[in-house]
Amino acid sequence: MEPKDPLSANMISASTFQKLRSLDTCTASNCIERLNIRMRNEGFISGSVRCRFPHFKPMLGYAVTGRIRSASPPMSGRCYYDRIDFWEYVATLPEPRVIVMEDVDRNPGVGAFFGEIHAAISMALGCVGYVSNGAVRDLPAVRALGFHLFSGSVAVSHAYAHLVDFGEPIEIGGLKISPGDLMHGDCHGVQSIPLEAADAVPAEAEKIMASENELKAYCRSAEFSLEGLSKRLKSVATDCL
Repeated sequence: MEPKDPLSANMISASTFQKLRSLDTCTASNCIERLNIRMRNEGFISGSVRCRFPHFKPMLGYAVTGRIRSASPPMSGRCYYDRIDFWEYVATLPEPRVIVMEDVDRNPGVGAFFGEIHAAISMALGCVGYVSNGAVRDLPAVRALGFHLFSGSVAVSHAYAHLVDFGEPIEIGGLKISPGDLMHGDCHGVQSIPLEAADAVPAEAEKIMASENELKAYCRSAEFSLEGLSKRLKSVATDCL
């Protein structure tokens, strides 16, 4: 019997995956905080990376990592056009996939590595989104495909966009990302969901949403008072410990 691919072995169940994909990133983040499995200032991309299609439903997929540059020509090759080895690598990761590229130029985003053609190829290979501190382009065309884009900027030209390497851990906006990490993104931004806690997040989400719905209903009720609010906020604070 052949040994299992370690990345595939870490995939979560289809049921858990669907439940996580239905959550917005803020709710999922609240759950991770309550489970107390990492520092609260870790696990998400901070800084300038923005969701380009905020009306899309949440994105969830396993990370495909790489590093790019665009400010100067590559040492060899024709930018990214001849890198079939990268697409072969993409196909080895679990589906659905999210391509995550760290732009390592001194000033990221001079040119756009990713646009309509890359999105079309990515979708054919089971990818659902692209995340980078660099630039993207062809927004209307990519939006029409239903493909998620998160980027630090938008650019007109490719410039000298090319791959530096792929398949290694990278870092974007303070978030360290390894191949196979579970990436979750929506209009609020992008975070990673720890695989070891994925099964516990949906149940925790139900508790949080029930508590929040009760508090919101009280705020709209005729019985609302600051004294009553104080009691309820203390209860919520206790639940968060």
